Amino acid sequence: MPEPVDTRALERQAKTLHPGGWAVESDRPIATILGSCVAVCLYEPRLGLCGMNHFLLPRRHSGGEDDPDVVLAGDYAMEVLVNAMLARGANKSRLVAKAFGGGTVVHSLQTMIGEDNAKFARAWLQREGIALVAEDLGGACSRKVIAVPDGDVFCRRMAVATPDVEEAVKREWRWQNTGIDTPTPIRRIELF
Repeated sequence: MPEPVDTRALERQAKTLHPGGWAVESDRPIATILGSCVAVCLYEPRLGLCGMNHFLLPRRHSGGEDDPDVVLAGDYAMEVLVNAMLARGANKSRLVAKAFGGGTVVHSLQTMIGEDNAKFARAWLQREGIALVAEDLGGACSRKVIAVPDGDVFCRRMAVATPDVEEAVKREWRWQNTGIDTPTPIRRIELF
């Protein structure tokens, strides 16, 4: 029987992604918290290389590269992630994907952002010929996801009422309505 994995230790070591973020790692985990956003994890087994992105909407609105919201769009996030994997020596024919998120966490929105994100991720991967070997998409929950360079991905579903999830939902709501994420005020800064 395999030994249990200490996901808390993995999380402490992980590079954390926020909406619009992406990373490629070969020696440390990558983690994110998702509401209606989607994270696609790519793995290149021969190199032991994993990558993850975190996107808020399927497509960019204006279509221009100078649009500051471009990093939040799935079409941009997928291209950037694949290109970053290739730049690190990955072979596209060996890439496999795992996709997470796309939850229905803001019931007051008239559009089904999470569902649209999940459909986009599946269609994009199929079009590019990248096998989607695992997914946990949709539903009325949020997720904490940790991807490890050995190809394992740990996903914990969370009730929408937890503080971490409520903050992620608020952040997504601000981006959806204004495109601006207001930072939490800093009360004290200590320089060392």
